[in-house]
Amino acid sequence: MAYEKTVLDELSYRDVPAIIVGVALPDSTPFGDEPLEELASLCGTAGLRVRGEVHQNRKDIDTAYFVGKGKAGEIAEAVKESGAKIVVFDNELKPSQQMNLEEVCNCSVIDRTELILAIFAQHARTRQATVQVELARAEYALPRLKNLWSHLERQRGALSAVGGAGERQIELDRRMLRKRISRLKDELDEIIKRREIEVARRSDLFQVAIVGYTNAGKSTLMNALTREGVLAEDKLFATLDTRTCIWKLPDHKVLLSDTVGFIRNLPHKLVASFQATLEEVREADLLLHVVDLSHPSVQEMIDAVDTVLGEVGAAHKRTLMVFNKIDCVRDRPLLAQFYERYPDHVEISALNGTGIDTLEHRVQEIVEERETKLDWSFSAANGKLLAYLKQHGKILDVSYDENTVHVKALLEPRFVAAATEMRDKS
Repeated sequence: MAYEKTVLDELSYRDVPAIIVGVALPDSTPFGDEPLEELASLCGTAGLRVRGEVHQNRKDIDTAYFVGKGKAGEIAEAVKESGAKIVVFDNELKPSQQMNLEEVCNCSVIDRTELILAIFAQHARTRQATVQVELARAEYALPRLKNLWSHLERQRGALSAVGGAGERQIELDRRMLRKRISRLKDELDEIIKRREIEVARRSDLFQVAIVGYTNAGKSTLMNALTREGVLAEDKLFATLDTRTCIWKLPDHKVLLSDTVGFIRNLPHKLVASFQATLEEVREADLLLHVVDLSHPSVQEMIDAVDTVLGEVGAAHKRTLMVFNKIDCVRDRPLLAQFYERYPDHVEISALNGTGIDTLEHRVQEIVEERETKLDWSFSAANGKLLAYLKQHGKILDVSYDENTVHVKALLEPRFVAAATEMRDKS
């Protein structure tokens, strides 16, 4: 009996044996010495147990099976020998290719996109994250309903006395899924509006957002800088929700946000759905791009993050490269290459604290670069202005001459107008 699945069934990935498949095409970008290492890590994060790997180099994609009928048969044999219940492709499959492969392999076949969506669904905790993932999964499932219900005949006759062709189950499911997508989009629009208002209210503080490839050490760095106890695990996509808190620099306070990790070939529907979560990235004054410098595919990871930043409209943001896990790097010539390529950088080890002080001072320098230098004299009775300058700026020097205060200070442009008005009224 051919394998069948329905849209009503949710496959639990916990401890399910799997075969992973990777196809290298002429325009593919190599990702490390082990091309399926990341896919295996994704499977582990989802709970799958990888029982075997299949590789193929192709000049073009087979329209029916993606890999060709012969290789599809080889995958089916690997499934049979290993007892695998699922086949995971590192490539994006068309719905018809998934259906054809499932018939040959007699088991579930999913692609990289579906696996990432499943991982996000497992890790969603807040309502915002849940809605975003549900929307992305629903939009992904819509074009695949035809294959899910291709084995069913028409289910319902016409209600009128005249009769008619009736409706197939797929047509009912499409209607239900479109309504669900519409409801989720409406709810997400409300979440985005609230998020934009929330982020806008923070505009009186310099805003810093941590970005980077998943598992690069972003949450570990967040904990090292703020001691907030953010979840930090050696897993891909350990956290999905943005966490924002106060980061106390030597002479300043800034808002620091830890964002969801990026990954190469991140599903476009997921990027679109996570616009609310990435609002901190778009509104940030500075991005800390955390890079795992010990990873063999470090450049590809940097490029993947840059691609996603471009997709969310943050490519123009001031960015400081934070080269993490410096204690694990043995290739010194490689370090020299990256230091030359990215001169605005800091090297750290978020886990053991190396370079954290240097990072704090560098960020403070960037904060002060955009500040206006004030050299003012005003009445000593205007204590409110002096307090304002101390609260929102950095006092460089203060002296008193009879009833006059002489102040040299650094103040962010956003506070200058209010301070000027307070001075002129004195």
